[in-house]
Amino acid sequence: MTNRRDFLKSLPHAAAIPATLGMPSEPRFRLGSITYNVLKDHDLEGVIRILEATGFEGVELRTGHKHGVEPSLSTAERTRIRTRFEKSKVRLVGYGTTCEFHSPDAAERKKQVDLGKQFVDLARDTGATGIKVRPNGLPAGVPHPTTIANIGACLRELGEYGAGKRIEIWMEVHGRDTSEPKVAAAIMQAARHSNAALCWNSNNADIVDGSVKASFELLRPWVKHVHIHDIIKDNYPYRELFTLLAESGYDRYTMCEVGAGAADPEAYLRAYRTKWVELTR
Repeated sequence: MTNRRDFLKSLPHAAAIPATLGMPSEPRFRLGSITYNVLKDHDLEGVIRILEATGFEGVELRTGHKHGVEPSLSTAERTRIRTRFEKSKVRLVGYGTTCEFHSPDAAERKKQVDLGKQFVDLARDTGATGIKVRPNGLPAGVPHPTTIANIGACLRELGEYGAGKRIEIWMEVHGRDTSEPKVAAAIMQAARHSNAALCWNSNNADIVDGSVKASFELLRPWVKHVHIHDIIKDNYPYRELFTLLAESGYDRYTMCEVGAGAADPEAYLRAYRTKWVELTR
C-alpha cells in the first residue's frame, strides 16, 4: 500500500488564486460563533442573547447541544425558530452536523448522507444558508484514493440534494490525514459539484514554514465557510489568514469554534471579539 508521504506527494495541486489589490481598510467578512463549545449549555434564547450582547453577527448551531434545534423539530417549531432569528440581530448561518462520509461501509455512508439531507431540510425551513459535514480520517487498510472517492461521492449526492433546496454543503477540513490541505483538495476534485464547498478549519496542518498562504491558495476555490479557534491563545497565524481572506474578497463569516467551555461565556466572547477586531485591522 502506498505510504502517507508518497500519497500526499501524488495528489494534484489546485490552481493558485490570483493576487488581488491588497487589504481593504475593513474586512468584508463578519464574526460569528458555533455553539460548540462555549455556548453548548445554553438554550436558544440564551445563545441569541449572549451573541447580541457581545456583537457577534452569526451562529452555527452544533447538533447535540442544549439549544435543541434538530431535524426532529415539527413544522411549527421550525417556523418559530425562523421567525425568532428574523427578529434578532444574529443570523442563523448554518448547522454544525457530525455527518461524516469516510466509512468503508456503504450502508453507513448512506445513513450519514440521509441524515445530512434531514439537516438540509431543517436549514431550508429555518432560514439557514448551509450545513457543515466532515470526514474524520482515512481508515486503515483502505486505499486512500478509495476513501477519497467515497467521500467525494457522498458530497456530490448531498450537494445535489442541497442545491434543490438552495442550501450549501460545507465540508470541514477535519480529521486525521483528511485535514491535510492536499487531501481536502483531492476530495473536492472528486466531489465535482458546485454546491459542495469547504469549511476552512484553521488546522496546524495548514501551516508551512510559519505561513498558511500556500494552503489557502490551494483550497480557496472551494472555501465558503471558515472556522477559527482560540484566537486569544493559539499561535496559529490568524492575522495572515484574515489578510488572505480580505484580499480574496471573502465576505461571509469567520466562526469562533473553541474546544473548551468558558466559565463566563459572555465575558469570553467579548474578549474574543476585541482580539478579532485587532487582528483584522
